[in-house]
Amino acid sequence: MAVKDSLLRYMHIIHKLRAAPASRSDIMDYLQRKAEIQDRNFDISERTFKRDLDDILEVFKVDIRYDFKRKVYYIDDDGGMDSQSSLLEAFDTLNMLSLSDGLAKHVFFERRKPRGTEHLNGLLHAIRNRCLVAFDYKKYWDTSASHRLVEPLALHESQHIWYLVAREPQSGALKVFGLDRLSELEISRKKFVLREPVDVKALFTYCFGVDRFGSDNPEVVELSFDAHEGNYIKALPLHETQEIVVDNNEELRIRLKLHISYDFIMQIRSRGDRVKVLKPASLRKEIIKNLHDRFRGAKPD
Repeated sequence: MAVKDSLLRYMHIIHKLRAAPASRSDIMDYLQRKAEIQDRNFDISERTFKRDLDDILEVFKVDIRYDFKRKVYYIDDDGGMDSQSSLLEAFDTLNMLSLSDGLAKHVFFERRKPRGTEHLNGLLHAIRNRCLVAFDYKKYWDTSASHRLVEPLALHESQHIWYLVAREPQSGALKVFGLDRLSELEISRKKFVLREPVDVKALFTYCFGVDRFGSDNPEVVELSFDAHEGNYIKALPLHETQEIVVDNNEELRIRLKLHISYDFIMQIRSRGDRVKVLKPASLRKEIIKNLHDRFRGAKPD
């Protein structure tokens, strides 16, 4: 239980400091409140607290520092916290489940197919050690799987789905494979030589999902939402490039810079008449065409 108590303390300290810098006494008060809720003992000495900060850096790669001027602790965030969010969310969920008495009465899960996360450890090993990997892969629109042999380069998460970024040895082409469509994974002992560094983050900067990754021509998109829908868009941004242009009682107008993909068009269509496409004109025409085709194919009642 001591190990779990320590991990819970780490998680709560991170959550507290992600919200705002805090003094040690404020952090201790926060831990005490959490201890009462979870029936734990988070009463620790100053020496243990300092050791916790070292452990947090090692386990979660979160660097917590002390500001002597303000006398508060804070997270030195250089953008690395994003990579730890999934880990923290998973730990939050596991902790919640461990506290649930009569789980089925209180917690309801979405029914969904496996997403291939069982391959993550093996693929990460192959990426770190530059081992070739082979697997069977079935695209959504294919009736049968094809066998692939690739050089694994990185793992990428998008819209709660994990993808493998890899290079085909023969053609040298970069490919993206959804782990949920991957089976019969084999990690070869045969090594590959990295031809050139690949900036995976740059590949996906202007992507919506993984469509059109690496293309050089993202477009500026402006969308106008009614005020009600705008609240959702502010809470859950469509894309990391999203910036607010207008925000009032009538409208939320945002600007994005991305590749206009099929997934993005479907996202806009799902918002119905609560969104208007202002720019570019080509996207407006595409949405209008989609609507015309949809109603033309509709059968009368």
